Amino acid sequence: MKITNLIKASILATTMTAGAAQADMIYGLYFGAQGWQTGADGTFGNDGSSNNVTFDFEDKTSTSFYAAVEHPIPLIPNIKVRQNNIEIDGNISGQFTFGGNTYVQSSKTTADLTNTDFIIYYEILDNDLISIDIGLNGKKIDGSIMVHDTSSANSEPSTTEEFSGIVPMAYAAAEIGLPFTGLSIYADGSFVGYDGNSLTDIQAGVQYAFIDNLAVDMSLQLGVRSFALKLNDLDNIDTDIDVNGGYLGLQVHF
Repeated sequence: MKITNLIKASILATTMTAGAAQADMIYGLYFGAQGWQTGADGTFGNDGSSNNVTFDFEDKTSTSFYAAVEHPIPLIPNIKVRQNNIEIDGNISGQFTFGGNTYVQSSKTTADLTNTDFIIYYEILDNDLISIDIGLNGKKIDGSIMVHDTSSANSEPSTTEEFSGIVPMAYAAAEIGLPFTGLSIYADGSFVGYDGNSLTDIQAGVQYAFIDNLAVDMSLQLGVRSFALKLNDLDNIDTDIDVNGGYLGLQVHF
C-alpha cells in the first residue's frame, strides 16, 4: 500500500510540474518598472534661433513602466506597452527666439517628452541561452516645451509649444543568458529616420534573476538608456536633444 501511494504521489507531482512548465511555454506575462537618472544635452528653437545660445540642462529622475504578453499563436504578434515619463529642466543664456517671442538675456525651460510605446513583435529565436525579437513600435508622444523669461527685458514672460502624434518605428531586442549564474545581458531599441528627422530609444544592461521557479521569476536590472529626438524644421521647431543615463529596474515574469 505504501509503495502504491508513493507511486501515485510521484505521478501527481510529475504531472503538476509538467503542466506548470507547459503553461510557462505556452504564454508569459511580464511586468516591469525602472527608475532612470537622466542627463540631457542638446538644443531646440525656431529657424536656427538656437545658434550662439547656451543650454544648461539639469539632471532629473525619470520613470518607465511596462507590461508584455507572449504566446505561441502563429502569425499573431506578441504585445508590449511601455510608459516613459521624461521631463528636462534647464537654463538658456543668450538671445533666443521661440514661439514668436524673443528672450534677450536669460531664460528657463521645461521640456516634457513623455511618450508611450505600443510594440508588436515576433520571437524569431527563443531558447535558454539566447532570444531575439523583431517588430514595430508605434511611439505616441505627448510633449511640450516651455520657455520662461528670467530677465526684465521681455514683456512676454513665457511661451509654450505643444506637440503630439504617433511615430512608427522599427523595434528589435536581444538577450543572452550566462549559464549557471542567473545573469543575462540584454538590449532593445526603436529607431526611425526621415528627411533630416530622427528618433531613437535604446537601452542595454545586465539582468539578475534572484527568484526563478515555476510560479514566478523576478529579476533586477541595471543598465543605460538613451532617448534622442532630432527635428529639422518640423512645424517650425528644431530640436537636437539626447536624454541619457543609468537606470535600475525590476521585472516580474509569470
